[in-house]
Amino acid sequence: MGTLKDSDRSVLRELGKRYAAISAESSNEEKRRLCRCLNGLRAERPMVMIDQICWSEIEGDSSLKCACEDSYLRSIERSLRRNIYRHMHFPVDKVFDPWITVDKAVNNTGFGILIDEETAVFEPGNDVVSHKYINLFQTEDDLDRIKTPAVSHDEAETARRLEVAHEVFDGILDVRVNGLLFSLSLWDPLAMWMNVEEALFAMIDRPEFVHKILERMTQGYLSMLDQLESKGLLCCPQSEIHCTGAFTDDLPAEGYDAERPRCKDIWMSGLAQMLGTVSPEMFDEFEIAYTSRLCERFGLVYYGCCDPLDKKMAQVRKLPNVRKVSMSPWADQANGAEQIGKDFVFSSKPNPANVAMQSFDPSIVRKELEGIKKVCDDNGCALEFILKDISTIRHDPARLEQWAQIAMDVVCG
Repeated sequence: MGTLKDSDRSVLRELGKRYAAISAESSNEEKRRLCRCLNGLRAERPMVMIDQICWSEIEGDSSLKCACEDSYLRSIERSLRRNIYRHMHFPVDKVFDPWITVDKAVNNTGFGILIDEETAVFEPGNDVVSHKYINLFQTEDDLDRIKTPAVSHDEAETARRLEVAHEVFDGILDVRVNGLLFSLSLWDPLAMWMNVEEALFAMIDRPEFVHKILERMTQGYLSMLDQLESKGLLCCPQSEIHCTGAFTDDLPAEGYDAERPRCKDIWMSGLAQMLGTVSPEMFDEFEIAYTSRLCERFGLVYYGCCDPLDKKMAQVRKLPNVRKVSMSPWADQANGAEQIGKDFVFSSKPNPANVAMQSFDPSIVRKELEGIKKVCDDNGCALEFILKDISTIRHDPARLEQWAQIAMDVVCG
């Protein structure tokens, strides 16, 4: 990016002023307080979030149309516009922090594997596409494809980003620089390297081969975390973790240094979605045994995503530092609440299909949310509702507003 154009600066400063007014509202501090209570397992009421939205079906709204010419500034503009739109239409318990975050320019080589895939597009502009992955792991020699991640920091690029942000937002919003946090999944990458079907069969037909892959991945992740810590490239304590509020009185840990955050100062999220159909014993052998070594590094852990975990809580309990457990639409909600009890936050994932059907039916949404709240009340669970993985709303943004209104009525009523 060259000289900052006056037109781009003007657009961002105007959006920054609007966002600053939103972030200054007292409701943000109250939501932070309620989130700390929830994450401390002393919830005053369930919390509600909406995330992973199909923005491509809303961006016809003039308020979301970007005007900045520079691509980097355009990404900042897009984030501001979307947050302002959220606040106007479905704020629920989203906290709008009073600063602009500048990401450090961190380079990460990852495991060095180039995915071989075919995709099918549902709708142009929509991030949701179908994938067909080609198995890259056929022989023992293929294990050498897995490289140890190497992390580096482009300090000059980080300084440039900060300079631009200060030039645009000084006098309007604070500017904060932040490092990285990964959602550390073994099985999401492996599903793309081998494809789901062949990876599942390999667990049965070639278990030792799969164990060798998982061990290399685990060692790679641990090395990556060591590098991020030593270089001061981890993020500071988060506002959100896996689409949920992350405010907590339990982090950061004693001895925290904002210039050099440690894993134990922050949250991690972990998941093994493709193991939703395997037995608890296989889940324990191929997921818990490895992911537990990652979880023990962190202060707190959010575990799960779309995988139904209601029948695997005995295994999830083996993971160190877990505070929130995802309960997806495919879990038995009553059994999940009984298994979670008062020990974790019941992180409910209401069914996004309820905003995707041909006709939106508010009664279905209310019945689902009230049913989940009841089983959580019966079992003393700290509860949060997270509407996410929203593939489509049939180009009807009002559905998200209606869902939000129903959800807040359920949790506050």
